[in-house]
Amino acid sequence: MSDTHFEVQDPATGLAIETVPDSNVLDAVAAVDAAAAAFPAWAATPARTRGETLRRCFDLMLRDAELLVGLIAGENGKSLADARAEVNYAAEFFRWFSEEAVRSEGTYGDAPAGKAKTLVTRAPVGVAALVTPWNFPAAMATRKIAPALAAGCTVVLKPAAETPLTALALAEIMREAGVPDGVVNVVPTTDAAAVVTAWLEDPRIRKISFTGSTGVGRALLRQAADRVLNASMELGGNAPFVITADADVDAAVAGAMIAKFRGGGQACTAANRFYVHRDIAAEFVEKFGDAVAALRVGPAADETNQVGPVISEKALGTLTTLVDAAVADGARIAVQGTVPEKGWFFPPTILVDVPVGAPILSEEIFGPVAPIVTWTDEAEMLESVNDTEFGLAAYVYAGRLQDALRLGEQIDAGMVGINRGIVSDPAAPFGGVKQSGIGREGAHEGMREYQETRYYSVDWS
Repeated sequence: MSDTHFEVQDPATGLAIETVPDSNVLDAVAAVDAAAAAFPAWAATPARTRGETLRRCFDLMLRDAELLVGLIAGENGKSLADARAEVNYAAEFFRWFSEEAVRSEGTYGDAPAGKAKTLVTRAPVGVAALVTPWNFPAAMATRKIAPALAAGCTVVLKPAAETPLTALALAEIMREAGVPDGVVNVVPTTDAAAVVTAWLEDPRIRKISFTGSTGVGRALLRQAADRVLNASMELGGNAPFVITADADVDAAVAGAMIAKFRGGGQACTAANRFYVHRDIAAEFVEKFGDAVAALRVGPAADETNQVGPVISEKALGTLTTLVDAAVADGARIAVQGTVPEKGWFFPPTILVDVPVGAPILSEEIFGPVAPIVTWTDEAEMLESVNDTEFGLAAYVYAGRLQDALRLGEQIDAGMVGINRGIVSDPAAPFGGVKQSGIGREGAHEGMREYQETRYYSVDWS
């Protein structure tokens, strides 16, 4: 392991809270050495045994929940309530895939021409390289690790440099649960490009799974193409939140608070732009504004705080510039909360009178800012909603379920919340369309991402 270290900062204070080893390319290769050596035995481990091991990971995560909550709140900055929700969500991937491990499907049948039987099975793809972001340091790791291990793969994981502590704690939990040495290898680093490139160029790596920005995803796909590497990409989002004239306004406000402000808006599925029918816009803005104004913003050390800081000083500057530009374009700040004097906090903000072509509607905000556009013509609204390269998540609130589903079917998105402000669920296939990604995580599809299909033609003459 490298003898150099880097600091992990608390975004609520900007102060260092811990140091961790700063891995280099040699460390990255050593991690692959360990994963490759462990792969044959883990792949041959009975599926029931792998599943029971993952179930113990789930139990231990719940046992150590408050420890993990503290790590997430410290290195990510999210409120304690949001951190607890993440730990529970993250643990569920271990439980779900502990059950899926024994359900690897296959088929057996007659060849159409006769004289042969067709046998189709699933095999683990091999050593998988996993790259996760900072916004959900526990859930993004378990959403990849659990299906990989369930399928029989071994993994090397590069967590975000901003939030490596949670990943290292998860590795210790998995070790205690009985995951053999070498099956899971965590490689924290500040030189992500060098470490991931070393993995992409290593012939022993058979899978890359990345969650992060679309720009980085494109670069990784170009590198993966050189080896025709099996790739899964969960990339950026620009989720619309559509509210029709007959929607339940109170329900829409409640859903908007979750979709927009969970984790301070720092989620790829966060509602990025609101399209509210003009007939109810005034009522929605008033009630939404009251709820936003009541949000408590501050460090997670105070249990009553609901919104924490953004992840970095750079992110804070980006948000400031984005909102200033929107106001210059003609938008108006309808509501803006208050923030502590210290730390990387941005006030929860509602923007109204946002022009349809404003840049803030086309960029992933990744912060507690809600731009609102009013609409009357459904076709024009849908054209604006779909005028983006992204297609991860969307939300629709309507009085009639049939109308909500009809609108949802016309939105280019991999996931649509229907009268609901959250779409993530370990039992559902998470992923997007267009430039929001390739592949799915969670559900049965999640394990298939770590398997290859094998076909045997058996003589039956």
